[in-house]
Amino acid sequence: MTSAWLALMAAALVGQEPSESVRVGSKTFTESVILGEMATQLLDEAAIPATHRRELGGTRVLFDGLVAGELDVYPEYTGTITGEILAGKNIHTDDALRAALAERGIRMSPPLGFDDTYAIGMREDVAARLGIRKLSDLRQHPELKLGFSNEFMERTDGWPGLRDRYALPQGDVRGLDHDLAYRAIASGEIDATELYSTDAEIRAYHLRTLEDDLRFFPPYRCVWLYRADLPARVPEALETLGRLEGRISTAEMAAMNARAKLDRVTEQQVAVDFLAQKLGIHTKVVVEGRAGRLLRRLREHLTLVSLSMAAAIVVAIPLGILAAYRPGAGSVILAIAGIIQTVPSLAMLVFMIPWLGIGEAPAMVALFLYSLLPIVRNTATGLREIPPSLRESSEALGLPPLTRLVRIELPMASRSIMAGIKTAAVINVGTATIGALIGAGGFGQPILTGLRRNDPRMILLEGAIPAAVLAMAVQTVLDAIEWLVVPRGLRSDGRS
Repeated sequence: MTSAWLALMAAALVGQEPSESVRVGSKTFTESVILGEMATQLLDEAAIPATHRRELGGTRVLFDGLVAGELDVYPEYTGTITGEILAGKNIHTDDALRAALAERGIRMSPPLGFDDTYAIGMREDVAARLGIRKLSDLRQHPELKLGFSNEFMERTDGWPGLRDRYALPQGDVRGLDHDLAYRAIASGEIDATELYSTDAEIRAYHLRTLEDDLRFFPPYRCVWLYRADLPARVPEALETLGRLEGRISTAEMAAMNARAKLDRVTEQQVAVDFLAQKLGIHTKVVVEGRAGRLLRRLREHLTLVSLSMAAAIVVAIPLGILAAYRPGAGSVILAIAGIIQTVPSLAMLVFMIPWLGIGEAPAMVALFLYSLLPIVRNTATGLREIPPSLRESSEALGLPPLTRLVRIELPMASRSIMAGIKTAAVINVGTATIGALIGAGGFGQPILTGLRRNDPRMILLEGAIPAAVLAMAVQTVLDAIEWLVVPRGLRSDGRS
């Protein structure tokens, strides 16, 4: 039954764009979003239908989406390709890089012109006081607190390799969001973090970029990664995107990042202005009002929650019944549901991308799986707690087992079942915000964008508060449903 529901949800939710449409992706940092906007606007100006799936998490999400056919093109960096995507292949030339990508059905464009390499940075006053100018100087200061993005903490071209190359002794190393790391270093909570060489915050926070004296970090030239079938499917797309090749300098990219992050100009407007100045392409930015954004995010969030909860209820209640009356099977069912509950949500989403792609489908399946445990457990508990005398009375009346279950036992357990459904629904509303990392939308999207832009108003007014209000609304609706379905004598408020 579970597999049937998964198949139905995947079939219903994986939207297929027309074959001639180009799907552009971008990561959850400003530069990638700006480049994604440039690509989308260039394609639109050339009358090529294009959609931009913004802020889709880290490298693995984007690349897996590209391989799975959920994306057609996205901006990437050569150092990331060799050090993360193709780690362990010992690639040193562009020809070898292209050949390795081709094995996966992916191609790489010529560079766009700028190099956004990794670096390690410290506050200028702290670095000057400690006499730290290069990475090898960090060996003399094991007391320093380091904070890196979660992706950098795991990448072979990130902290593990850096620590080994320089024999760094620091033990206080934590993972956190890249944008939050800048605020942490400014406040003194951490002493050093990784930088992208085009980050606007380097200047804004007065950071010193430490010399990579052992040349650990490779070049990170920005390129387009695209599916091998794109030229045949949309022949004009590559020529259109090629107009940016070699046209963006490091200084220009840093200036665009600064406009977006420090001056809070939208990425769309930054892209429009650059294309007008550099290529003479004039397009308009359509600005959606806050009310329109809230309604759109509400529809997306409600879709994620309602469909995943409906599937969970249909599957979990029968599983709970089985768990109540078959103790051996019940132990297995509850153990599996409990294990699923412990899997980190982001790991669950990334794991599903090769099978379900990106967007709503994997998010809904993950929410469905996370909703099982409270409903299964409460259904089983409610049925087990029915007094034996009531069971014996119904059996003495000669009622068939199915009739006893539907007419007597499930109504007796309905209050416990509804408690499980309400618990699952409230958790579901909150967990659904994580779906924004793979393009599922909802109220998680403005939270991600607000974190990236350092915009607390957007986080609160368009993300966190609406999600909390929705959770309370769902709780209220389910309270009303409970009053309708729970027998009068079992209602907690005693109302008739």
